[in-house]
Amino acid sequence: MSTSAVLAPAILPRHIAIIMDGNNRYGKANDLGHGQGHVAGKDALDPVVDYCVNTGIEVLTVFAFSSENWQRPPSEVALLMQLLTSTIHEQMPRMNEYRIRLRFIGDRSQLSESLQTLMADAEEKTAEFDAMTLVIAISYGGQWDIANAAQQLAQQVQDGELKPEDVSEELLGNYVQLADTPAVDMLVRTGGEYRISNFLLWQSAYAELFFTPTLWPNFAAEELALMIAEFAKRQRRFGKTSEQVVIEQQGH
Repeated sequence: MSTSAVLAPAILPRHIAIIMDGNNRYGKANDLGHGQGHVAGKDALDPVVDYCVNTGIEVLTVFAFSSENWQRPPSEVALLMQLLTSTIHEQMPRMNEYRIRLRFIGDRSQLSESLQTLMADAEEKTAEFDAMTLVIAISYGGQWDIANAAQQLAQQVQDGELKPEDVSEELLGNYVQLADTPAVDMLVRTGGEYRISNFLLWQSAYAELFFTPTLWPNFAAEELALMIAEFAKRQRRFGKTSEQVVIEQQGH
């Protein structure tokens, strides 16, 4: 894995989430065939993973296919499923070599049995790796995630295991996807849009947001490094005043 020439700042985000947007527009702008922008986008992931693992990022979560993407033309959905399968096969040697844990989040019930099996196998084979965790969101939606967590708690209330008043933010947070990872510190969206499109709504409650006009296939580790440098300059208050944050930092 190549190390980026751009040095990482002292203050690093533990968890970076990326909405990889702009593949179709890249394909059209470059006169590529139907769906070939997604193929180009698949190749853009490796350098970003390289940079993150070399920099010391703990978790990188990428939005590969949303729950809303099922509404796209069937031919495009089929291509995306094929690319996801190819991506998992291609990533496994890298995961093994660099000891990166591979995980998936989303509603797997809508996926083919073969893809579900491939995902579960990849997760099992990399479960003990600890250099970094790469999370791929497939058939994922933030609202689905929160509703799914609420359903699990509702079932416990119905079964008499919980009282309604026992349900808290902390308890609900234990049932959303990625409950065992750090909250998202930094959320990046490529492609020039200014929205988070139902991605990791709960997990990104206090994330720093970064938007870039760069289309995902053109997004490079160097641009991510500049964003991380900007992240290090921001004061994250979590509801407190600037003065309180300064005092806490001085206390450490």
